[in-house]
Amino acid sequence: MTSAHVPVLAGELVELLDPQPGDVAIDCTFGGGGHARLVADRLGPQGMLIAIDRDPVAEERFAELAADVACRTRFIHAPFADALEQLREEDVTADVIYLDLGMSSMQVDTLERGFSYVYDAPLDMRMDPRQELTAAGLVATWDERQLARLFRDYGEERYAVQIARAIVRERARRPLQTTNELVDVITNAIPVPARFGGGHPAKRVFQSIRIAVNEELDQLDRALPLAWELLRPNGRFAGISFHSLEDRRVKRFLAARAQGCICPPDLPICRCGREPEAELVTRRGVVATPGEVAHNPRAKSARMRVARKLEASPT
Repeated sequence: MTSAHVPVLAGELVELLDPQPGDVAIDCTFGGGGHARLVADRLGPQGMLIAIDRDPVAEERFAELAADVACRTRFIHAPFADALEQLREEDVTADVIYLDLGMSSMQVDTLERGFSYVYDAPLDMRMDPRQELTAAGLVATWDERQLARLFRDYGEERYAVQIARAIVRERARRPLQTTNELVDVITNAIPVPARFGGGHPAKRVFQSIRIAVNEELDQLDRALPLAWELLRPNGRFAGISFHSLEDRRVKRFLAARAQGCICPPDLPICRCGREPEAELVTRRGVVATPGEVAHNPRAKSARMRVARKLEASPT
């Protein structure tokens, strides 16, 4: 089962990135192509859209888009940090670069891929079906301490230790191979009063496993400096995040680029010579309007941050 792809913060993204005819734009997380189509429509015949995604279904969607837009197009089938490294080696530069992080609607709504805790499916969660590690493999092989740390650090799960212990105990009896089997173990490991507050009891554990299986935060940590390096002076970067682990990384990275002098405040003149590399286009994260959330509930947790790369001062 799949549903129509609804891009989050699409109007705000295009407005703040302001792609122009002839620009080169890099969509680091193509997904269903909703953002890419809006950007491509602004680039014109002389512009170019470079789309990146590790999911083969995204490549199929891209072929449909490429046949329908006026700009030049290119698709790179790879995790986005790997693709940005490739583009750096090719000396590619861009005017617009953006990331729409997390999983796409087409992934979560394709039930057999096992991203959702709501439906029973194989415990998979791979964004690229070619990779070896699945969620079932992670749950079967990580020790109790590793699992507890994962649930705590990547899921901010209060009952991480109890859930990890329950998984290890249950997998000794039988392999955990489906989403429903894992949901049952998680739910039974949590105190009864905690099962009915803060959303689905498996939400945070599923998030943490998905992040680990796909190395999402490692990809983001590698991708941010690469994207900034590829961006031309006066080019714009945007990152859309759906949970605090992603948003903190984007926020801190852009804030560091926007920071100027780092001398101690008691020095009468600047001695470090550090100048800002970025202008923060959004001082606070842009969030979805109530109307968008009503139309697309997945937009509720989205937060977008945008920055413009400044021209280096002449030395």
